[in-house]
Amino acid sequence: MEKGFNTDLEVKGRIYHVQTEDWGQYNPYLVSRIFKNGAVVKSIKTGYGEVLPTGKTSSTKLIKLAMKVQHNKILDLLVDGKLL
Repeated sequence: MEKGFNTDLEVKGRIYHVQTEDWGQYNPYLVSRIFKNGAVVKSIKTGYGEVLPTGKTSSTKLIKLAMKVQHNKILDLLVDGKLL
């Protein structure tokens, strides 16, 4: 299981916290949650199979990169007003 990413972001005067984590090989998902005032307002769950090359589920570098890409994509969508 890889460590995740956390970002606080202000969008249109509101503060959001975005958290992305790896649930590990026995629960092979990358999960991102968007919080506002401590409550989850959106959750995005992506299976390893959707973002990792076949057979690469044990590559920590690839998992970390996939988490970073997912996290940054969510931040961009929030800033652009396309996610909430």
